Amino acid sequence: MEKFIVNPVQVRMDESEKGSIYQSIIAMGFRARQINDQIKMEINERLADVITTNDETEGTNFDQIAISREFDRLAKPTYMAMKEISDGKLTFILPEKEAEED
Repeated sequence: MEKFIVNPVQVRMDESEKGSIYQSIIAMGFRARQINDQIKMEINERLADVITTNDETEGTNFDQIAISREFDRLAKPTYMAMKEISDGKLTFILPEKEAEED
């Protein structure tokens, strides 16, 4: 797993060019949820392939353990989202505010 250190000064400099840091945090949160959902779906698909029988319920299922360990080695979704935004891979568009008519 790659180590990613956030430099607050660099984040502030990047965000001053793009807009509000709070908007970026919201976008990273949404992206982290998307990544987390993708990982959950993939885990469920992989675990569905592992067939469990009634005889094995008392014993250890090594296939499930191997799959779990594989996914435990993945980077956290928040880390992945932060990395995407710092690399410029994550872009977001704010919805336009409707002008109030008087």
